[in-house]
Amino acid sequence: MSTGLFTKEAISDLLPELRGRVTYNAPLKNRSWFRVGGNAEILINPADTEDLAYILKTMPLEWPYFTIGATSNLLIRDGGLQGISFQLRKGFHEIIPDREGLVAGAACLDMTIAEYAAQLGLTGMEFLSGIPGSIGGAVKMNAGAHGSDIATIMDWAEILTRNGDLFRLSSSDLKLSYRHSILPPDGIVTRVRLRGKPGNKDTIHKTMDEIKAQRENSQPIHSRTGGSTFRNPSPNISSYKAWELIDMVKGRGLIMGGAKVSEKHCNFLINTGEATAGDLENLGEELRKRVFNDFGIELEWEIKRIGIPYAQRENKYVS
Repeated sequence: MSTGLFTKEAISDLLPELRGRVTYNAPLKNRSWFRVGGNAEILINPADTEDLAYILKTMPLEWPYFTIGATSNLLIRDGGLQGISFQLRKGFHEIIPDREGLVAGAACLDMTIAEYAAQLGLTGMEFLSGIPGSIGGAVKMNAGAHGSDIATIMDWAEILTRNGDLFRLSSSDLKLSYRHSILPPDGIVTRVRLRGKPGNKDTIHKTMDEIKAQRENSQPIHSRTGGSTFRNPSPNISSYKAWELIDMVKGRGLIMGGAKVSEKHCNFLINTGEATAGDLENLGEELRKRVFNDFGIELEWEIKRIGIPYAQRENKYVS
């Protein structure tokens, strides 16, 4: 898979002051929530924001890179990722109380932030306990659940651009809308400031317990899966949600290779144990085709598919 550009010597010569961890031909399968996918040509875990800025400023503009986050909403293809892959870990996990709110590093899990806010007696962030993944990714897609989303609680996000400059952008700057932001394509979220309101700790914890119970009852959270596969259609296109459309085209329980549509919630795809990324992606495309043929509606992928596909065994689906 190597492009020939990213040798150990090339990285060492170009980035002599890099303080983070570098892994070559790094397996991503076990980092993926789906437990599928190829290797990253170069995986870098920057030490902190300054380290990441140094890398971005120093590496050639033509070098491709991608930030993979917690991978809860990613499908990494079987051919893996070319170029540089960043995954923010240690150095991006700090949470700092800030008046009636908090500042969280981009690698902090949404659940962790919700629990931290609850301990501070701050209400308004409970919905984060129902969203898998990290807050950096949540900002990029304006993640939401249970009647709220990032736009309702975010004051600003700090974002590193391709040339290593750091900007602080507000919710309105990013034009957060349903599962969308105008975050620069190569921009990397490093910190986020979230606001809450003083609340009763017992009530906050009770709400979070209810959210947890609802997730367990309605979603296949103990399976090898990701988040919601498709966005819900705009109300001016259809009054049906994505899962309802999938159900109506007999998608519930559909199998392709080692991939299966969840019977508990049919907007979730599951790796039954032997699935490839290609199985999962092809199964999703089969659902899109059925919905379009029957209703003329194009379901949009909410899961981001990245990397290089490669030819695989013939897929056959069964109902």
